[in-house]
Amino acid sequence: MKNEYNIVKENTTWLVGDGKLINFWFDHWHGEPLSETLNVPADQANSFPPKLCSYFHDTHWRIPEDILQQFPSLSLLNSQVILPTVTKPDKLVWNLNGTGILTLKEAYDFKKHHFNKVPWAKIIWLKDIPPSKSMLVWRLMLNKLPTDENLTPRGCLLPSMCSLCNRNEESSFHLFFECTYVINLWRWFASLINKQLHFQSVTDMWTICNGSWNPQCRLVITAAMINIICTVWYARNQLRFSSRKIHWKSSLSTIISSTALTGNLSKAVASASVSNFVILQRFNVSIHPPKAPNIIEVLWKPPPPHWIKCNTDGSCTALSSGCGGIFRNHDADFLLGFAENTGNSDAFHAELHGAMCAIELASQFHWKNLWLECDSALVINAIKNLSIVPWRLRNRWENCLHITRSMNFIATHIFREGNTCADVLANFGLSVAHLRVWLNIPDCIRETFGKNKLGLPFYRFC
Repeated sequence: MKNEYNIVKENTTWLVGDGKLINFWFDHWHGEPLSETLNVPADQANSFPPKLCSYFHDTHWRIPEDILQQFPSLSLLNSQVILPTVTKPDKLVWNLNGTGILTLKEAYDFKKHHFNKVPWAKIIWLKDIPPSKSMLVWRLMLNKLPTDENLTPRGCLLPSMCSLCNRNEESSFHLFFECTYVINLWRWFASLINKQLHFQSVTDMWTICNGSWNPQCRLVITAAMINIICTVWYARNQLRFSSRKIHWKSSLSTIISSTALTGNLSKAVASASVSNFVILQRFNVSIHPPKAPNIIEVLWKPPPPHWIKCNTDGSCTALSSGCGGIFRNHDADFLLGFAENTGNSDAFHAELHGAMCAIELASQFHWKNLWLECDSALVINAIKNLSIVPWRLRNRWENCLHITRSMNFIATHIFREGNTCADVLANFGLSVAHLRVWLNIPDCIRETFGKNKLGLPFYRFC
């Protein structure tokens, strides 16, 4: 129980209402006065407000000036912590996930020892390759195969000799990359893919899969390398334990047949590449052509009379994210546009920020008939299902939903091709520092805006 208590204590955060974190008052959960949590001197403790509710009124923060002077960091609450419009009880959240719920799985993941992720793991474990072969290669990558090199530290002190070449001591790297037996197989493989192979370590062979191969060809190349490893290991065991020598050309036939079986049974598709086509043909693999795309006509439609339509979108890169939106009336005339940088967050956060900003702006301009349209189905689902909204945004999201209850409001989904104006503004939001609002059409969307106004279609290939 002590360990479980520590998990909760170290990684749980107080929420104001149902959404935003405040680390300053976490210990107040255990019954400590606020003055002790903030290390207030004893002579000032009597005048210090003991409860958190003393610091906000009518959904706004009201922090006394003398306290702000002593603790300047509290001024960040006005911008970082959004109070709920509707009064609701505080609660604890698990701040290592988006839902805020501490489940048994979350506790287990937190306490277990995390190993470094290796890039070759997903390459080895494929549904089109037998698990027994993937397991053998997995053991090789972790240096766990029972070669002479690995048996010696375990007390098996035997004279070491490679069974396939009888020239060198047996080690994992020598057996699968340096032995004359396997060199013949790698030379054949190199001539087939028209590449020069130089292996300095066991992991070097997986760099071959990073080439510009189509999905079916990449699978065949991966299966061929795995089959080479498995065939060499089988030939080694047959010679060592059964005194049965298998010629490397016989192993080559086994590799081709096993790889052909994987390539033909896979659902991976090929592309119109001659070099990839040649590789597949040499393995006797039938080409799986991609399916013909469906062409969907996408039209942006204006709202009904007396309604305002806002299209929003989010954009995300490795370093930043942004959102944007555009308001138009029933004549498809431009009313308002906005773009905002949403910090280092994911695409879903950016999409939610765009929708919330649109609702808040509509409320400021007293637009009571709002049609929200975006290309994220998750945002539309979040309106109906609050649980999928990350807890860090939940207060602001609920406040926006509270605003929509006082207006005529609908939300619909549109394909990205019909949401190009909002998409351009969202990309513009990556480069701004604060919320940017346009009352006239920005130049970056003028052309796309004209196509929408004229009712010209866009086409989606899927």
